Amino acid sequence: MIKKRKRNPYTEVCALGKHIRMSTNKARRVIDQIRGRSYEETLMVLELMPCRAYYPLFKLVYSAAANAIHNMGLNEASLIISKVEVNGGTTVKKLKPRTRGRIYPIYPIKRPTCHITIVLKDVSVNEQYYKRSEYTILCLKNPEWINKNKYTDMTYHDIYSIGGLWDKK
Repeated sequence: MIKKRKRNPYTEVCALGKHIRMSTNKARRVIDQIRGRSYEETLMVLELMPCRAYYPLFKLVYSAAANAIHNMGLNEASLIISKVEVNGGTTVKKLKPRTRGRIYPIYPIKRPTCHITIVLKDVSVNEQYYKRSEYTILCLKNPEWINKNKYTDMTYHDIYSIGGLWDKK
């Protein structure tokens, strides 16, 4: 059964690379370095990597950003890498040729492939939702602030110094 992931189509853009000739462990080593970084910082990190695995990842990140700019009209300065996955693909098996047209199947050559998924998220769209969620946290602390008819922009930045929301005093 195939599960569909729920994504916000207005803030997230993904790019998928299939059958990339590289092992999953080598790709994961590079991916752990770029997870959670901004788009521009990721490009700089990937350009300076000495691994061979950086080039397909560089192309995928660049492609995902191009999708975000062209299809969604998002700004590349506000993109971050929210999710990166590496899954194993098919294994290409080769056999060694021997004399008189025979093959030598005792030691087959196995070439692993992988599938890489990169999801970019726009941070600037989430800032307006962050303000709204901050207001609801304040309403939980002080119930008299709740105003159902009108949205007011009340912010209390030092919420953790007074004991937090979950402190039992």
